[in-house]
Amino acid sequence: MNKEIKFGKRKIGGDNPTFIVAEISANHEQKYEQAEAIIKVAAEAGVDAVKMQTYTPDTITLPSRKKWFFVGGKTNPDAWKGQTFHDLYKKAYTPWDWQPKLQKLTHSLGMEFFSTPFDETAVDFLEKMKVPAYKVAAYESTDFTLLRKVAKTGKPVIVSVGFATLKEVEFIVKTLRTHGAKEIILLQCTTSYNDEPIPEKTNLATMLDLKKRFKVEIGLSDNMGGIEVPVLASALGASVIEKHIVLNREGASLDDRFSLDPAEFKEMVRRIRWQEKVKGKIAYGPQTPAEKYNRGFRRSLFVSQNIKKGEKITPKNVKSVRPADGLETRYYDEVMGKIAKKDIEEGTPLAWNLIS
Repeated sequence: MNKEIKFGKRKIGGDNPTFIVAEISANHEQKYEQAEAIIKVAAEAGVDAVKMQTYTPDTITLPSRKKWFFVGGKTNPDAWKGQTFHDLYKKAYTPWDWQPKLQKLTHSLGMEFFSTPFDETAVDFLEKMKVPAYKVAAYESTDFTLLRKVAKTGKPVIVSVGFATLKEVEFIVKTLRTHGAKEIILLQCTTSYNDEPIPEKTNLATMLDLKKRFKVEIGLSDNMGGIEVPVLASALGASVIEKHIVLNREGASLDDRFSLDPAEFKEMVRRIRWQEKVKGKIAYGPQTPAEKYNRGFRRSLFVSQNIKKGEKITPKNVKSVRPADGLETRYYDEVMGKIAKKDIEEGTPLAWNLIS
């Protein structure tokens, strides 16, 4: 069994179930009651952990209106475009004073609570909350000062490698390990924010390569719509699945387009848990009463012609046939040439007490 990573009261990796994370992000629309409601539906869906994001507009960017600080790009949602980063994050961030209260609620519902810090001050804040682990976002995954800070806590670190090059992933892992992180989980992550998966751009093979290349636990942070990709990733061996959750897509949330609603999230969890049951454990031999019964239909050695006392056992009078009530067929060569101790009728299962 592979090494397990302790995550609060749960464990990640080894033979443990896939660790399923509900990412709230900006889907609370800065309404505290909505944040609570999302956590409650996450619990109903059966997730293992709820994840927040810990930043303010000033800890993530500058309040500048220079050209570099405006959101553009062809793939960004319309709700993001034309705004400065500072204005956008002002609408999206989670007030820090919410988080201890949301942590308490999450724990009361039997889930783990952790967060993505976006700078060193956020790590200090989350350390006071005694979170069990840290998540580093794809956009911050090459931020040396942040990687060093979370590594020094000695807690497990989950990193979305997103669009990082191989050299950048090597830098991420080396930085974390150099500064004290012993338990690292790398998440493959397609950061295109589509409302539907793009199969030919998902490349789950990269996730498997991360495990082989860096000897870490792996998973998927899925920033696309639908449940098919995370379900498949789990089947392929993802130890962690992270997915955005939203109450509904009728509000003004910035991330609702690629988030799952409660029913979808619950179905994703159900399908992942079902296939885990199918995967099961290493087991040989009959597993069900039906299988035990059906073993009786195997072939065994039966008398195929009447045999007189003193007569030899030959291929003419003993055959391998169904059912399994006679000697096992592995004794075929051993019984050939033996002598019948008494008369044996055709159709009798051959047994040791019938032959010399």
